[in-house]
Amino acid sequence: MIIVKNILFPTDFSPCAKHALQYALSLATLFKAKLHILYVVPKMNVSISAGGVMYPVLKVYEDMEEKAKKKMHHLIPKRFLEQIEVNNIIVRGTPYVEIIKVAKKQNIDLITIATHGRTGISHVLMGSTAERVVRKAPCPVLTIKHPEHEFVIPA
Repeated sequence: MIIVKNILFPTDFSPCAKHALQYALSLATLFKAKLHILYVVPKMNVSISAGGVMYPVLKVYEDMEEKAKKKMHHLIPKRFLEQIEVNNIIVRGTPYVEIIKVAKKQNIDLITIATHGRTGISHVLMGSTAERVVRKAPCPVLTIKHPEHEFVIPA
């Protein structure tokens, strides 16, 4: 018997992630599991300049976190909020590292993550967060590529 109490859904709010969310929601509903939604604000090491004005990195982080909070607030349809418990998490750092940390800290049973399906030079240059998570995760990982064979029917 498979018991899933905690599902982690890392998101970058991309269309691929939005598609993968359907799987996370369906599984959380099926198993009556708590859904942990994670957004990682990417690590930056320098100040950012726009039109000659320097913005401190701290302000950029705060702005990104505020935007992420607003997006997270509207991410889950109300009908699911009535059925499952949702925990929104926003952290700063390297995405795959933070995903692994949260998975361990929250006792995650399953990670559901989108993959952008990059290949060739774009994969080499940009890397694959999903691939790194699969290799290092402390639990099973369901990767969702869009479009692909669908077994979740959007509600």
